[in-house]
Amino acid sequence: MPNKPLIAIVEDDDSLRPALIGFVRSLGYDGEGFISAEAFLDGDASTRADCLVSDYQLPGIDGIDLSTRMQGRLPVILVTARTERGIDVRAEAAGVRCLLRKPFDTDTLADCIRRALDS
Repeated sequence: MPNKPLIAIVEDDDSLRPALIGFVRSLGYDGEGFISAEAFLDGDASTRADCLVSDYQLPGIDGIDLSTRMQGRLPVILVTARTERGIDVRAEAAGVRCLLRKPFDTDTLADCIRRALDS
């Protein structure tokens, strides 16, 4: 039996992180959560993950800088509550596959994950 795709979740919100992990698991994927970009990068998840869902605003390395580091290694979906236009431009330049504004629709997130895994 093939392994389920691993979706890594980098989110510093202690209530949203487990909710997102549970959501991706409900879609049939494996989910693993990290409180920061550094925690994600320090382990082997960056080499095991098939897709990364990251918050934009994180302590230390932010989601766009993390996306830049992952560019070409795995698809990145970025979520943020911030609305300034500059984030869209920076996210596109960093190779972000989807940029979702909080609160986002879970169907939209599911679609972004499917498209990222299919590419």
